[in-house]
Amino acid sequence: MSRKFAAELIGTFWLVFGGCGSAVLAAAFPELGIGFVGVALAFGLTVLTGAYAFGGISGGHFNPAVSVGLLVAGRFPAKDLVPYVIAQVIGALIAGAVLYFVASGKAGFTPGGFASNGYGEHSPGGYSLAAALVIEIVLTFIFLLIILGATGKTAPAGFAPIAIGLALTLIHLISIPVTNTSVNPARSLGVAVFADGWALQQLWLFIVAPVVGAAIAGAVHNALLKDE
Repeated sequence: MSRKFAAELIGTFWLVFGGCGSAVLAAAFPELGIGFVGVALAFGLTVLTGAYAFGGISGGHFNPAVSVGLLVAGRFPAKDLVPYVIAQVIGALIAGAVLYFVASGKAGFTPGGFASNGYGEHSPGGYSLAAALVIEIVLTFIFLLIILGATGKTAPAGFAPIAIGLALTLIHLISIPVTNTSVNPARSLGVAVFADGWALQQLWLFIVAPVVGAAIAGAVHNALLKDE
């Protein structure tokens, strides 16, 4: 378990540091040309590279919702859920702390939203709580179906990280304007603790919605899409 724990911790660190770091350190400067498309690509690349680097050890979840979805689908043992979630949360918090340290090295730094997820006045596009809830559930649901399909017995071997990374990129392209994209409770928590106070107040949605969407996906996969 120690190897799996370490792999999940480091992989989640990489996802949060790479994805949120692109938003905090690069997207804040328009002259660098990264924009929200670049941030979406950064999140996809962290999952793709992390899955190839650590997937052979831990399965490359890097996300409590993914672990829950795989558990519901019968692809992950219940005894490993809590250790995986602990590792993922620790990795995300370390990433947030390192990112905060780096970002605060610039004169005049204020954390602001610090790449946190939000709804209402804290949604990048001003979307409501209901809209945020629906999009996070739906996109996590689809994300888990893609993960389950790409890692199934009949899927082409070795290509799952590519499909999963591209899926996460597309998810961000859709939902950054709505919630700044979570679909991952650890990612949301890892930066919210360093942001302005509203981020922690709204964090509940970005824990509940991804877990609900993932659990539904696991059940739907078992009922309709499971490999024979």
